[in-house]
Amino acid sequence: MRIGRVAADAGVNVDTVRYYERQGLIDDPRRVASGYRDYGPEAPRVIRFVKRAQGLGFTLTEIKELLRLRRTRAADRTRVLAVAQAKIETIRAKLRALRSMHDALEALARSCACGDGAPSCPILEALESDDGAGIAPREEGRRHA
Repeated sequence: MRIGRVAADAGVNVDTVRYYERQGLIDDPRRVASGYRDYGPEAPRVIRFVKRAQGLGFTLTEIKELLRLRRTRAADRTRVLAVAQAKIETIRAKLRALRSMHDALEALARSCACGDGAPSCPILEALESDDGAGIAPREEGRRHA
């Protein structure tokens, strides 16, 4: 199956197919005499799997592991649950961080009196403050520039 057909069947563009191939997410296609890639019938199914996994927040590294687990015997698949539970905890942590950012920004917006001709802006002051007063704490384990 040629790359255009794989892309159409999977609902992606050809650049996505090439990218997934470079990332090792889909098997390297064989090359026909003309030089065209010839993908197997599994390629669109794997690409749809990758897209769905990405939609759930899995990274390409995690997806590679899921693809590997997809090909193993059933006894090894208990690892799939562990990967899913780890992703759930990552999402929970992100939700907590987003809630904190939301609450801090909402409080700053409520304190704003810019429409009343106030000489200063609490939002800008908080952003300029050396101590970050009024700003949500940084997300744990993440570097900031």
